Formats: sequence, structure tokens, C-alpha cells
Amino acid sequence: MKIAIYGQNYTKETSQDVFSSLVGELQNYDMDIHVEAGFLQQQHLPESKRNAINSFDKLDSTFDLLVSIGGDGTILRAITYVGDLGIPIVGINTGRLGFLATIQTNEISNAFEQIVKKEFKISKRTLLCVTTQPAHSDISEINFALNEIAISRKNTTSMITVETHLNDEYLTSYWADGLILSTPTGSTGYSLSCGGPVIAPEAENFVLTPIAPHNLSARPLVIPDSTVISFKVDGREDKFLMSLDSRIVTLPNTTKVTVRKADFAIKMVELLDETFLDTLRKKLLWGEDRRN
Repeated sequence: MKIAIYGQNYTKETSQDVFSSLVGELQNYDMDIHVEAGFLQQQHLPESKRNAINSFDKLDSTFDLLVSIGGDGTILRAITYVGDLGIPIVGINTGRLGFLATIQTNEISNAFEQIVKKEFKISKRTLLCVTTQPAHSDISEINFALNEIAISRKNTTSMITVETHLNDEYLTSYWADGLILSTPTGSTGYSLSCGGPVIAPEAENFVLTPIAPHNLSARPLVIPDSTVISFKVDGREDKFLMSLDSRIVTLPNTTKVTVRKADFAIKMVELLDETFLDTLRKKLLWGEDRRN
């Protein structure tokens, strides 16, 4: 089995300890281990372990699995390496909530014993695909997002107006700090913090969530994921920000942004005893009450 390892928290001691434990575990199964070059440079490994490791700058279809060490944000960056290659991703959580990175640091041995035995399931996660008119070089290659696309103001405290169309039909113009278009995966992230609903990963929906809207009647809107959404921004400044998960670009107000469902999905590895509902209860503390 050919394994890629990606991590982001370079200086975090926990990540270094987890990386060392993970490499030792994988070497027990005589796996072909490749580590992202920048992450590998930051690790302190004994020579016996380091000699059995290769590095990578890009991935290809020969990889069987990508292991992410960090939080959900690390997985969001990891998908830029995976793209449409269909490589399953498993996340080891050294962050906080961990809706995507669900394997805890004390579960590594047991988790990879199950993975080697192929005792796991795959959760396919829908992505958003963005195009702009005119085209923008910063998003010409990596124009997809797993969590959300967010339109927001830049260099001003004034609100912006986001004119929104669904399948070429005018919806409304949001007068707000910005607007989030979220996938089911991203519904537990930025959208949730702005009052959006939680959506099950297998639901075929997106959700539009305004950010601090001034028109108080504006509410989150759940739409089918077959919808093509377009945005046009107006405001006191002549530029606005658009984020694709953790990647941010600056666009002029003359830009038309079009978003649709991507033609590929991200495969997340889930152990057999994991469920989305169980994750919700654990991470959001549903049902936790000092009176109980």
C-alpha cells in the first residue's frame, strides 16, 4: 500500500509526536511511505525511520491513501493535492473540533489495523467548482472547495451588496458583510457560525448563508446541489474578497462569479463504528446538560 502523509502544524509538538507514532505504525505493515516535502523537513526522526521515507510535491493515481495530520483545516489544504485523483483521505485530529479529522491521537494503532484489513467505509463529499468572468489566474487551476465559497467585503467597514441568481433567475441582493455558499460538509463550519443549518453529508443540497445581513428578513436558504449560482458584488470599495475554503483571492467588482457542483468528489475514510450523528453529539455536545 502506497501512503501519502500531509501535515500543516509544523511547530506543534503534538503533530511531531503523532507523525513519529504514525510512521512507526505504518512501517510495521511494510508500507510505501511518502511525506509532503515541506512537512518532512520539519520532522525530527531517527535515521532508521527517515531512511524508509520518501517525499512528494505532487500526488498521482498510484497512491492508495492520504493521511492528514492536523485539524479540519489541514484536510482542506490536503484536498488541493488530491484534486480529482480519487485518493481516499483519513484525518488524524491534532486540532480542536475535528468533523473531518475524526481519528484521535490515541486511536492510531487500532485505526490503521482496521484500514489495513479494509474494515472501513468511504464517505463521498461534494465539492463546489468556481469560475469567474473574466477569468482570474489565481483560481484557474485550483478552483474547487470542499467546505464553502465565501464572498466578503475588503478594506472597508461598510456592507456590500451581493446580487444572487439561481439558474439564471434573480433571487435577491443580500446587503451584508458577505455571503457563504456551503456544501453539506461545510455546513458545520463557517455557515453554522453564521446561523446556517447542519446538513447531513449525503444530502444533495447546498446552503446560502448571509454574513451579518442588514435586511433582517434574510435567512439561510437550502437549495438543490444541481443549482448553478452566480454572484455580482457592489459596494463602496471597487474590490471584494472571495475565499475557497482556506484560499483567498481579491476580485474587482466587475467580476461575475459562477459556482456549481464539481464533477468529482472527495473520498473520506470513516471507520465502521463512526457515524455523522455520533460525531455531531460529540463535537457539538448535543444532549449535554448539567441538569442531566
